[in-house]
Amino acid sequence: MSETTSGASNAGYRVLARKYRPSTFADLVGQEAMVRTLANAFATGRIAQAYMLTGVRGVGKTTTARLIARALNYGDAPSIDMPELTAHCAAILESRHMDVIEMDAASNTGVDNMREIIESVRYAPVSARYKVYIIDEVHMLSKSAFNALLKTLEEPPAHVKFIFATTEIRKVPVTILSRCQRFDLKRFTTALLFDHLKAIAAKENVEAEDEALRMIARAAEGSARDGLSLLDQAIAYGDARITAADVQSMLGLMDRSRTIELFDAVMSGDAPRAITEIESQHEAGGDPTTILTDLADFVHWVTRLKVVPDAVKDASRTEIERTRGKDYAQRIGMAHLSRAWQMLLKGIKETELQGNALMAAEMVLIRLAYAADLPSGEELVALARSGDRAAPAAARPSSPPQAPSAERAAIQRSPLALKPEPAPPPLDGKGETRPVASFRDIVALAGERRDIKLKQQLETLVRPIRVAPGQIEIAFEPNAPQGLANEIQRKLEAWTGGRWMVVVARDGGEKPLAHQARDRREGLFLEARGHPDVRAILARFPGAEITDVRDSHEIAASPNEEKEDESP
Repeated sequence: MSETTSGASNAGYRVLARKYRPSTFADLVGQEAMVRTLANAFATGRIAQAYMLTGVRGVGKTTTARLIARALNYGDAPSIDMPELTAHCAAILESRHMDVIEMDAASNTGVDNMREIIESVRYAPVSARYKVYIIDEVHMLSKSAFNALLKTLEEPPAHVKFIFATTEIRKVPVTILSRCQRFDLKRFTTALLFDHLKAIAAKENVEAEDEALRMIARAAEGSARDGLSLLDQAIAYGDARITAADVQSMLGLMDRSRTIELFDAVMSGDAPRAITEIESQHEAGGDPTTILTDLADFVHWVTRLKVVPDAVKDASRTEIERTRGKDYAQRIGMAHLSRAWQMLLKGIKETELQGNALMAAEMVLIRLAYAADLPSGEELVALARSGDRAAPAAARPSSPPQAPSAERAAIQRSPLALKPEPAPPPLDGKGETRPVASFRDIVALAGERRDIKLKQQLETLVRPIRVAPGQIEIAFEPNAPQGLANEIQRKLEAWTGGRWMVVVARDGGEKPLAHQARDRREGLFLEARGHPDVRAILARFPGAEITDVRDSHEIAASPNEEKEDESP
């Protein structure tokens, strides 16, 4: 964004959020789609009668509304290219133009306020091309006020334009939305906001550490205004020099490395170390709820790296977060990360409601640490068969602390000690496409080629009948899209290098593979519930549930191959 006015003047200091408020569409950051739409509409004369701007707080809705009002009244014709700051422009940007009326719906909710607007729209603008009504937080209007506005909004005079802004788009009646051109203003990403804050710090001649700006960008949660307000506060706090330590103290945050140490402690099952770490952070000024929130953020980061490895390039993350996060993502299973995330979400709410926040936070960490050592399904079977002599310590609270026996050591384990998950094998071990001899081979081939959409359609919408060399006979579910047969033929020929014929029958065929898998899974659950070992486990651990069942033949099969049923 460019500087619009001087920060220091006879009127006094102007906060950064106002000093660097955009004055042209070129100054807007991260809203390229909206700017392009408006540019094309203005160039062709297809100007809407009303606009609806929605987005989170501080993303620039009111500022954008003023820019649109300025563009509508600029020069000889409406245009988003506004190189000169005319008298009209300055008055509109400063909210003092008599033909651009701004109203806060939060304090003008009644039908009488709308009647005033309805009465005034009949009069032509005094000096501008259009009379523009900007209504902020429009969702706060009463039902009767919306109804009063509806007719005027549907057929407004040619010289009148409406611009609405709201953070609660779902509370706006659809009758109003259908008469507006809607723009969803994008939330600032952490990386984009970091770059923006860094540029403004340079313009202000303020020395700022990158890690300090990253903390501010994360704390702003996508709001440019919040980010600039925090930057203003940090400049004052650090006397024109912004350091990570100062921002941590200002926001009640902890060093990211300490959050990682806390994560390591709980995911290793080391409750004493976790308690020592959070107490140390609390003594250093850390808020218990914020500490848990930062811990949840790192759990999410590790999980994201596990699912999307390329996320390690995220510039908004520190080097230690990228390095150690990648290491944890390779060593910790998804089940443990998901469980930690769910427990933290619940624990953060408990900590917010508890009078002694540190006490509540410590209990959350203790639960996390002990959950890290929960035995797996196979280990539960071993526990049920071996009886009390192999019961975990949690099942025998009266027993004094003792060194774990060899039997317990074999049962208990730390998630951090898990081996890295194996990488997916080549297509057939030689880098070549596997032979296609069954319908499951075709589905597997779509997965290997990363065509997730087609793979899902094959599994859910196709009823296999017969597969022969160069030919596949199938039937479709009623909701299958047109052209799916041609898509299957085209992809098969591209992947195999041979000619294929796809024959579509009106009916017949087996159930789609997804339906078969569901039926097989339901059968396995029924069988598992009746198994003596499972009944023994459920009886020993009240409240336990069966969350997944796998066929023992599939477990015994090669990890690189799935046991397949007979199929066409």
